[in-house]
Amino acid sequence: MAYDPTDPIHQFQINRIVPIRIGDWDFSFTNSALFMVLTVAVTAAFLYYTTRGRGLVPSRGQSITELTYEFTANMLRDAAGTAGMKFFPFVFSIFMFILVANLFGMFPYFFTVTSHLIVTFALAMLVMAVVVGYGFTKHGLKFFKLFVPEGVPGILMPLVVLIEVVSFLSRPVSLSVRLFANMLAGHITLKVFAGFIVSLSAFGALGILGSILPLLMVVALTALEFLVAALQAYVFAVLTCMYLNDAIHPGH
Repeated sequence: MAYDPTDPIHQFQINRIVPIRIGDWDFSFTNSALFMVLTVAVTAAFLYYTTRGRGLVPSRGQSITELTYEFTANMLRDAAGTAGMKFFPFVFSIFMFILVANLFGMFPYFFTVTSHLIVTFALAMLVMAVVVGYGFTKHGLKFFKLFVPEGVPGILMPLVVLIEVVSFLSRPVSLSVRLFANMLAGHITLKVFAGFIVSLSAFGALGILGSILPLLMVVALTALEFLVAALQAYVFAVLTCMYLNDAIHPGH
């Protein structure tokens, strides 16, 4: 099928860059893998080069890095207390990866890795693995106190425990779908309105005049998508902090 520049779904297609097959397994290096590598590389390079000087009068880059560091540290401290600061490298890495990956997706012809459910679900499962792993390592079977709230009448306890268990098991689903759905929907909307501009412009002067409205919508939606890109990284990180607090303090 020929490439349609106005197709809003084409931007999410995964393409093989370096085909690698081992038996029936496909380990090909794709555009998705490329942009995940670029996300890590650009983030690491930015953090390194903006902090290597550590001047008393910080540069703009150093100021951005320090503000991001303090923002993440305060977020984790507020959600999980001082004991949660041991997870700062993990939370900071998650936050920066999602933020940079989301911002990469705002550039034309770039790939948005967080618009694929498998990526966001893998991140969510990583968070839950850390939560459950630390909870059992630190508290043993007492970690199950997380599902037994204090002060609940005995007659309601089975129902409340069931609700708590279902809520806990649904965390990776809600965490991953929220990020995936917001990025997917936003980029599709942008591409649809951009497609209107291309389609209307084909009708001559009258069409070009009519394309002004979708053009304004694209500008407004682009600004909104930059906000959503940052907001979704924040939401994912703050929920991670809250889940880590449950692992540190399983008692309600």
